[in-house]
Amino acid sequence: MMAARKRKMLVLAAATSEQTVSLNKHNKDTELKPKDSQTALKKQPSQCENAQSAEAERSCYFTGNEQQHRLGEDFFKQPCISLAKAFLGKVLVHRCADGTELRGRIVETEAYLGGEDKASHSAGGKRTERNTAMFMKPGTIYVYPIYGIYLCMNVSSEGEGAAVLLRSLEPLQGQAVMRQLRAARRKEGARQLKDKELCNGPSKLCQALNIPRCFDRRDLASDPDVWLENDPDTSPAKPQDIVSAPRIGIESHGEWAKKPWRFYLRGHPSVSVVNKEAERQTLEMS
Repeated sequence: MMAARKRKMLVLAAATSEQTVSLNKHNKDTELKPKDSQTALKKQPSQCENAQSAEAERSCYFTGNEQQHRLGEDFFKQPCISLAKAFLGKVLVHRCADGTELRGRIVETEAYLGGEDKASHSAGGKRTERNTAMFMKPGTIYVYPIYGIYLCMNVSSEGEGAAVLLRSLEPLQGQAVMRQLRAARRKEGARQLKDKELCNGPSKLCQALNIPRCFDRRDLASDPDVWLENDPDTSPAKPQDIVSAPRIGIESHGEWAKKPWRFYLRGHPSVSVVNKEAERQTLEMS
């Protein structure tokens, strides 16, 4: 009798111990759940991490085919006039936020030689908040507003305060987007622009390629969103193909307005202003 009661008590004690262990385990698991939840939340990528991941993916893509043709900092280390001519035939690319790439071949430029050039924003070596990019390393983008609503894009060269104005492009990729961007700044009901009219002027090309003011002071040789590249399907422009003409819109600067420092590809339909006399003189000199 006593032996049977003793066995029963042992069984009850074992059962109670198991329940206690189970309860403790349950309580422990319950206490860990909030911590586990926090751990799980920590494992979920934040928006910043997603953005970094997207940037990493873009950077990986960026090192692809276009990197083979991208022009590096050595290209921009040229005197201003030399660089202005070297730009002709090169391709300007803007990769937009949605990944769309807008491309245009440079067909017209103007050189502004810095301190000695009275028509330059940096005439006399004067530095301002606006023209700081002109004094930065060659290949730095200089974007400035004109008439309060339009933008012009320049690229610094060798020489204190020297830079090249990009005047006209030939659209190569993204013409439909370019047309929409240009139409947004035109009167409602205006006729549809021809391809050759999309980028045939300094402010027009900024509109068409969606070049914003914030591109000012960015490095054209290394920026992930905007760069210059060689066109593998086009041979470099020959001297006889390049017209040297007076610059445009600087008539008030006297003799400096007559300097033949505007350069364009002869016969190209996207050139903003053709100068027949300059073309004749250039042919005679070549």
